[in-house]
Formats: sequence, structure tokens, C-alpha cells
Amino acid sequence: MSLKVGYAGLTHLGLNYAVAGASKGFDIVGYDPNPGRINDVVEPGLPEALENNKTKLHFTNQIQDLKSCDIVYIAPDVVTDDKGQSDLTYIKQMIHDVVEVLDGKTILVVLAQVPPGFTSSVKYPAANKFYQVETLVFGQAVQRALQPERFIVGCAVGEAVAPKLQEYLDAFNCPILPMGYESAELAKIAINCCLVASIGVANSLAEICEKIGADWSEIVPALRLDKRIGEYAYLKPGLGIAGGNLERDLATIVNYATEHGTDKNVIQSLRTNSAHRRNWPLKVLYEKVLSKNPQAKIAIWGLTYKENTHSLKNSPALHLLADIAGKDITAYDPVIKHLQGVVIASTALEAVKNADVLVIMTPWADFKEVDPNLVQQQMRGKVVIDPYAVLADTADFKYFTLGKEFVC
Repeated sequence: MSLKVGYAGLTHLGLNYAVAGASKGFDIVGYDPNPGRINDVVEPGLPEALENNKTKLHFTNQIQDLKSCDIVYIAPDVVTDDKGQSDLTYIKQMIHDVVEVLDGKTILVVLAQVPPGFTSSVKYPAANKFYQVETLVFGQAVQRALQPERFIVGCAVGEAVAPKLQEYLDAFNCPILPMGYESAELAKIAINCCLVASIGVANSLAEICEKIGADWSEIVPALRLDKRIGEYAYLKPGLGIAGGNLERDLATIVNYATEHGTDKNVIQSLRTNSAHRRNWPLKVLYEKVLSKNPQAKIAIWGLTYKENTHSLKNSPALHLLADIAGKDITAYDPVIKHLQGVVIASTALEAVKNADVLVIMTPWADFKEVDPNLVQQQMRGKVVIDPYAVLADTADFKYFTLGKEFVC
């Protein structure tokens, strides 16, 4: 394959897509002012993919190296604040710097998530300027970059997908959906809003299950067999949305609705539901443990906002830690080894030693491998608060999980 493809920005987004391109046989130039940051990206399968495709990957901190590329993707992760507002400063500067070294004939693709209208505002020849929707998921990024369900490509009015970009995307053997810039930018947000809606429904119904004796895990298989819902629907209850991306998209829609006078109640309710369910572990902890023993020793497994990532962005575990600050707490997480103000154990079993209660805040696969009988032997108490049903409920625990009535 003769195409050379550049990725500007080597955080999680750019690095995973760069590796996917190299895996398809393309020569990839990965540019970042600090290319060493690739070592900070945690993703299952990524180290192996980097090693297997190293002859096709050239990482550089020299922006001029992008001049030799046929296509350049703008791919830094866009950071958000605690309210879900995007900071576009870095991506704007990245685009400015990249455009300075290109001649206008190179295809420029904005891959980072931006609000509707952003790509239109980028000063670059319309025939060679595109927006592409990214649909990576932490913990599944390599797989999803290699085997996308479809490509959504934003184009200027009257323009088609450029032949070289078409050639590159065809290598991934999936449908390509061209549309206007604003439609493509909003399509990404629409996808996430539908996902959050599914999560919100699952959380609301799981909470009802906890009160009336139903079991949400028994109901889910019936829903997955309904073609209108489907086997891949987000139906597992959780502790609200976190990580920054979903929060950003909800905030974007609320802002647009406020600006243009459209209805925002549905989206607002999803945000409210998320905040409500985030407090589930705290409510159970106080009701079942701290109301009876305020000096209880608390063990927490999992600090990241979800498994298979190093990100703590809006992590439910951090919210819980803030709410119980001053208590006797020991935590453990497979990738977080230091956290200010928190005692971090070196193993999961060390964290539960003499604990009165174990709270599992992140469903790391590592935790599924821990023998619950060994956990019971190490603990002083018997209470396990396990929202995601990670630890097998086989020991003599007082066990609490989402979507199931509390019986103890």
C-alpha cells in the first residue's frame, strides 16, 4: 500500500487509530510534541499491537514529518472539565500548527470529538477537509479501531469523500456514511445520547428491582432477545456515567437546547439519573455499616472510572472517597498505585485485611479471579457492596449488588 497516513496527537485516541492503520499495512506517521506519552496509554492488546506493527509506525516530535503524508488526522483527546465542557484550546492550536506545514493538497481529517460547526470553521480547502466520527471505548479500543461498525464522514456541501481517504477507509471493510460536517459531528453526540438513555433506563428499573424483589439480571436476557432493543444494548446497571465523554455530549445538547429554545428535559433527566445512581454505594455503606459502626474499616477495590483504563475522570470511586473522607480506608486498583490522601495496598487481599466492609467500585477482571473465601478470611466483617456483581457470592457475606433486593 502506497498511502502514508499521519496522526497528530498520540494520546489514547490517536495512538489506537494509528496502530489500527499500521495493522492494515499502511505506513503511519505519529506526531506529538511529546511522543513519549504513548507509554502512558493503558489499553488491552495495545502493547502487542505496537510491537507487531513497529515497522509500519514512525513516531516523531517533528511536525514537518507530516508533510510526506497523503492524509493527516487531527487526533488528540479533547479534555473536559467536571461539568462536561470541552477545552478546545489544544486541538485548535494543533490544527493551526499542522495546517502551517501542509500544502492544502493533503487530506485533513478532524478525528477528535468537537461540537457541531467546528470543522466548518477550520480554514482549509473544503475538498480536502473532513470530519470523522470516532467510536472507541476504553478497554476495547484496539478491537474497535481495527473492526469498526461503520465510518461516519463529514464533508463540505457538494463534496464527496476524497479518493485517497476512501481508499484508506475501504481497507477496514465496513460501511462508509458520508454526510455534512454538522450532521457527522452531531451523529457522534446522538450515538452517545442513545447509549446514556439505555443506561438510565437500566439504572431506573434496576433500582425498582431492589425494592420489590425482582432481579434485573433475570430480566436483561429477555430484553436482549427483542429485536427492537438488541443483544448489544447497554442494559447493565452502573454508577452513572463517568470518564468525561458522555458527560460532554449531554452538556453540549443541553447548551444547544438552551440557546435555540428546544426541549432539554429528556437529556436533563439523564444527567439527574446519573448523579442519583452514583451515590448508590454511599447510601448502602451508611445504611448497612456506618450507621451502626461509624469507625468501621473500609476496603475499596477499584479507583478508575471503569476497568481497563488509567483514567480517574469523574470516577464514582473518587466521589465516594470524598464523601467518606476521614474514615479508615484502604484502597487497591490494578493500575493506580498512588493517590493523594489515600492508603493504597499492593494487592487486593492486602486491602481487605481486617476490613469491616468491602466496596468494589470498578469491575476489573482481576477481581473476578480473587477467591471470595480468601477475602472472607482476611476481613473482620462480612459486608460486601459490589454494584457490578464482580465477586462471586459464594462465601458467607452480607452481599449487596445493583438490581437485586437486599437480603441479609
